[in-house]
Amino acid sequence: MTAVGQTGTAPASNAGIFDRERIIAKPGFNRWLVPPAALCIHLCIGMAYGFSVFWLPLSRAIGLTAPKACPDITLLQELVTTTCDWKVSSLGWMYTLFFVVLGVSAAIWGGWLERVGPRRAGFVAALCWAGGLVLGAIGIYTHQLWLMWLGSGVIGGVGLGLGYISPVSTLVKWFPDRRGMATGMAIMGFGGGAMIGAPLANMLINYFKTPTSVGVWETFLTMGAIYFVFMTIGAFSYRITPPNWKPEGYTPVEKANTMITTGHVHLDNAHKTKQFWLIWMVLCMNVSAGIGVIGMASPMLQEIFAGKLIGLPDVGFSALSGDQKVAIAGIAAGFAGLLSLFNIGGRFFWASLSDFLGRKNTYFTFFILGIILYALAPTFATMGSKVLFVAAFCIILSMYGGGFATVPAYLADIFGTQFVGAIHGRLLTAWSTAGIIGPVVVNYIREFQISAGVPRDQVYNFTMYILCGLLAIGFICNALVKPLAPHWFMKPEEVAALQAKGAAGKAAAGGSYGIGKGGLDAKSALFWLFVGVPLAWGVWLTVLSAIKIFH
Repeated sequence: MTAVGQTGTAPASNAGIFDRERIIAKPGFNRWLVPPAALCIHLCIGMAYGFSVFWLPLSRAIGLTAPKACPDITLLQELVTTTCDWKVSSLGWMYTLFFVVLGVSAAIWGGWLERVGPRRAGFVAALCWAGGLVLGAIGIYTHQLWLMWLGSGVIGGVGLGLGYISPVSTLVKWFPDRRGMATGMAIMGFGGGAMIGAPLANMLINYFKTPTSVGVWETFLTMGAIYFVFMTIGAFSYRITPPNWKPEGYTPVEKANTMITTGHVHLDNAHKTKQFWLIWMVLCMNVSAGIGVIGMASPMLQEIFAGKLIGLPDVGFSALSGDQKVAIAGIAAGFAGLLSLFNIGGRFFWASLSDFLGRKNTYFTFFILGIILYALAPTFATMGSKVLFVAAFCIILSMYGGGFATVPAYLADIFGTQFVGAIHGRLLTAWSTAGIIGPVVVNYIREFQISAGVPRDQVYNFTMYILCGLLAIGFICNALVKPLAPHWFMKPEEVAALQAKGAAGKAAAGGSYGIGKGGLDAKSALFWLFVGVPLAWGVWLTVLSAIKIFH
């Protein structure tokens, strides 16, 4: 082992358990322990995607066997009523709260995260996400919708934002040679969280269900406890690189690729550059095109293929009986699950591929291939080809997930790694914006088409062409992204001062922390198994559900 392995950087004796100095990696640390730490957090907060599993039981929390409806009740009255059941549409506002608060909190506290380090931020995320579920459980128990929104939606949303960005800066510094792969490994967990959480929630609801309770508040409490443990393990497993550390044998790219900078832009200046806002638009357009489809995946397949899903090729959706609609709803649930699987796989696949293609070329691929597939989707529907239609949307959703996982590496390439976590946090306001644009485009155009008398199997055609337009805007913005002018970068002495601040002991340079020694040792293999087994269980259940589409 070279110099750093001999001298190392020991934490200061007076450093607190959450202090950044306490988590500087010591000699012999294996960087492959960091991605599963991030997965511990992302697999928990990713349950935000699976919250719809609670809507139907909660819509009959008072009526128990059937909703106790109050047709004339307003949303404001629903917030405080204790005598009427909540509407599914009112509960669905939780999604908006989740992703708006996620983006806002990541933007507000991204700079704080960079100062205090990922352990403190990850633990606060655990407190907010788990604590939000506890407060949400109280809201369900007392039947106060405002309290559930505040707990799970707002406080939980802060946990989402901090938990989502907590590993980004750490991972890109540990894997400068594989930035895309590293962030892809962690961020795929956010897509996979619902695959584990949704079936687990179903099991718990059925376990806790009684003649006087639908079992949801008990499920919230149980999952809050489980998530708190997992997220705390992840937060306390984070380690950060010593100043100036690099993998053994790694040579930073300089002239070979002008799209990867060796400098660092200060957080206060990043948003002043046109590159920041161009990448903001790139992410916003990519997410807008995909997020609306995720929310409408089940009804879209049912309305387009209708009787074809159950061997009745000439029967449209409106002509199906109640039992037949139940049957195709089960098949469509498999389609939604399959899209989730490709959303997860795409996060790792495309982000890893971006290490070879380059981030800009990877986004060009998203936009060109996405435009082609969206444009062909109505043709596949007209042909009645389930295979081509499903395959097209599986690829589209893989690129939706891939966009999330690739953008942190894109930012590191353009702005450097010193403040990449905080810059990424501010960029996630694009996700908040897309969370409004995407569903509005898909849902409202669908409603307009139906009210205009357009047949159900054709109501999504115009929507697909609108989504092509969004992707075309993203393509143009991506083409305009250029390397930053030199004056945006901090001076070497400024960077050195920032990197030295808070570091106990002499700055380390070079050396190996488990690199070049086989990588996956016994300790890291066990940690990967710890997060891999639940993820494999979720994938298996999703595959079983998806098989129904083609039966």
